[in-house]
Amino acid sequence: MADSVYKVIELVGTSEKSWEDAAKTAVEAAGKSLKNLRIAEISKLDMKVDDGKVTAYRARVSLSFKYETD
Repeated sequence: MADSVYKVIELVGTSEKSWEDAAKTAVEAAGKSLKNLRIAEISKLDMKVDDGKVTAYRARVSLSFKYETD
């Protein structure tokens, strides 16, 4: 097995339903343009609040993918 290099990016996903859905949104959006996704790590969770009510969940996700030099 050859040595590999991975790049890590940070994304913020949002959802009106849950933090899990927000994280999934971020990963699935990245998967549309990036190949070889490996690990997703949630680094921060927060919520958007309007007029005292939660209107959106946000998940900051660090996502790694295999770096291809070809």
